[in-house]
Amino acid sequence: MGRTLFGTDGVRGRANAAPMTAEMALKLGAAAGRYFRRDGASGHRVVIGKDTRLSGYMFENALTAGLTSTGMNVLLLGPVPTPAVGYLTSSMRADLGIMISASHNPAHDNGIKFFGPDGFKLSDEAEEEIEALVASGVEPAAAENIGRAKRIDDGRFRYVERAKASFPVGASLSGLKVVVDCANGAAYKTAPEVLWELGAEVVPLGVSPNGYNINENCGSTAPQAAAEAVVAHGADVGICLDGDADRVMIIDENGKIADGDQVMALLAARWGDLGILKGGALVATVMSNLGLERFLEGRGLRLERTGVGDRYVVERMRAGGFNLGGEQSGHIVMTDYATTGDGLLAGIQFLAAMVGTGRKASELARSFEPVPQLLKNVRYEAGADPLGAASVKARLEAAEAELAGQGRLLIRKSGTEPLIRVMAECEDEALLERVVDSIVAEVEAAGAPAA
Repeated sequence: MGRTLFGTDGVRGRANAAPMTAEMALKLGAAAGRYFRRDGASGHRVVIGKDTRLSGYMFENALTAGLTSTGMNVLLLGPVPTPAVGYLTSSMRADLGIMISASHNPAHDNGIKFFGPDGFKLSDEAEEEIEALVASGVEPAAAENIGRAKRIDDGRFRYVERAKASFPVGASLSGLKVVVDCANGAAYKTAPEVLWELGAEVVPLGVSPNGYNINENCGSTAPQAAAEAVVAHGADVGICLDGDADRVMIIDENGKIADGDQVMALLAARWGDLGILKGGALVATVMSNLGLERFLEGRGLRLERTGVGDRYVVERMRAGGFNLGGEQSGHIVMTDYATTGDGLLAGIQFLAAMVGTGRKASELARSFEPVPQLLKNVRYEAGADPLGAASVKARLEAAEAELAGQGRLLIRKSGTEPLIRVMAECEDEALLERVVDSIVAEVEAAGAPAA
């Protein structure tokens, strides 16, 4: 059947418009409940977390109705980071975990992502089966078997303890001033609490959610305010999370921003030196900078690349037995500590490196010099197939030849809209721009509507 409802990270869209309607959330809840319900067993359990979007209330209630209608008992966590849902699904022996969030998107969007009983995101195959159940409909449970729902007050505190446990035993953040930008999102209480309890002097930003201001000029997608705060407060480092706290950007004491590639480079090198980097490799996506790959090769380590999406990174990590991976966008996955990207835990590991080495953030946040990278999006007419055009194929072949030995080229379709993403890397910036622009022109011509 294939997946049309699920994207690369659950179901996502504008709230109160298809597919993100209360009706669809009800159907998804019933379908997921039926998929995970073990016939003949009792005590089925689901945990649901959310970020701070106003629409989260609506989807929380709709999902709860769908799940309880199939006999699932629902435990409502309230606002917690996405990785907390992954952790608590496994810790609380739940059959299913659900996070209501559109991550780094604006407040008018929302999404629903599912976690299996092991705390990891669902496979493509599981999502396809849930989609099929949404399409076919689900028979509700008998009246006497309807599930219950209740709020869990200590879910956030359980995650706080889990996060603190990832910091070296006996070490402290005492003497460090840390700016933490919580994006007015799911970690607005959790992140400042964890850092303060570990001993840091905390300067919190983005901790006043009102249902509409999540990710608004703050957080990992807009780190300028945090960078200014680091300099203004004379802080040692800044940690910028996104709306559901599964991404991070690091800011050094001078206000310079380090992306996920730089954070992964530091952790891979450090873990390699400590002998705890499993498989001698870091798993990252095709979007990670060529400079990262060269840096790792220089240290005798490998970069394993996957498709875009942290779930594909995790799948490769699990299949290969690796314990460190992530994305340039700031998803950092450390399977020794978490089942999905965790911005706060990645920030804690960066702080652990500062404490362990005695070095400043600026010395640790620039492990390699990035190769110049250029990304352009090309919109095409719905139904067209520009990548199948002979002229585009010829241009791509020529571009590969031009970049041979100097850089790399990546062309991919968006999974959610009619866009072709054209990305290239090359030391020669003039060549880089010329190659990308030439491909964009051919794609535009091939994908334009007929005259």
